[in-house]
Amino acid sequence: MLAGIIGSLLAQGFSAEKAAAVGVYWHGAAGDLAASNRVSIGSLVAGDIVEAL
Repeated sequence: MLAGIIGSLLAQGFSAEKAAAVGVYWHGAAGDLAASNRVSIGSLVAGDIVEAL
């Protein structure tokens, strides 16, 4: 997931540093959002992060 986010930002013209920083932030924020919508964080899967993005 994270590599795909960063790759898409690079493809849009972001610098490598900016793409990494923004990508990590979005990935983490989406994970937090997805986890808050779950009864158990143990059941969180990558598809949940996609939906949260």
